[in-house]
Amino acid sequence: MPFVVTDNCIKCKYTDCVEVCPVDCFHEGPNFLVIDPDECIDCTLCEPECPAQAIFPEDDVPAGQEHYIKLNAELSRDWPVIAVRKEAPPDAAEWDGVKDKLKYLEK
Repeated sequence: MPFVVTDNCIKCKYTDCVEVCPVDCFHEGPNFLVIDPDECIDCTLCEPECPAQAIFPEDDVPAGQEHYIKLNAELSRDWPVIAVRKEAPPDAAEWDGVKDKLKYLEK
């Protein structure tokens, strides 16, 4: 069962999670990360590393955010792999916890 990056990552885009991933399944967009479900080995290492608590096992994605399962799969095909931690955006803390951020997703 792959892990899924959900709504709270948008505009936060902390990359602590990518450093611990043993299979480089994270992909980076302009203001969001996604997990390639075909590459994810369900190692559970990324989930506790996410400061925004935006990563969930596919079966535990919060109600109302199930569309992120498909979105992760789709965007991971187009976005490049990220395997090295980067600095978070300067306003990441301000966006952490803001609800319904899908409208801010940059593809």
